[in-house]
Amino acid sequence: MQKKQKLFSPTQINLIVDVAIFLVFLIATAPRFSGIPLHEWLGIAFGAAIVTHLLLHWDWLVVVTRRFFTKAAQHHRLNYVLNALLFIDATLITFTGLMISEVALPLFGIRLPRSGIWRPLHSFTSDFGLFLVGLHIALHWQWLMSACKTYLIKPFTKGVRAPQLGAEQIQEELPS
Repeated sequence: MQKKQKLFSPTQINLIVDVAIFLVFLIATAPRFSGIPLHEWLGIAFGAAIVTHLLLHWDWLVVVTRRFFTKAAQHHRLNYVLNALLFIDATLITFTGLMISEVALPLFGIRLPRSGIWRPLHSFTSDFGLFLVGLHIALHWQWLMSACKTYLIKPFTKGVRAPQLGAEQIQEELPS
């Protein structure tokens, strides 16, 4: 009996989800360019993508939570704290975005009472989120570059070889 080969490896799935989250985040951070309707729907998708990201990394999250005050390496603790801040910030971005929704929630007949605090809080948490995302990418830069090289660059360069020059061609290439 032959073993079934998986369509995507866990690293490929992580890369796809991470890149999608990053792109959605970038587009959603510029509502003046994307427009409010797209901004709101991308914001809701962003919230769902963050939950997916956490589920994909659930084992790591459980292990580091258990070992945080005892055996966890310093870089795991730093990453854990940063991820906790990112999760809190993403939750606040999504929640405050829903509280000021002009398109998504009204489409379903939901109209929330207006309050002056939600828009500034949404702007602040979004700006802070951009800073945190930058730190998150910096901490994972090696993994990101390795995954991109393995799954995005190598497949396209696999069959590409440098031209092989014969001895007479090399002689012609040499300066006289």
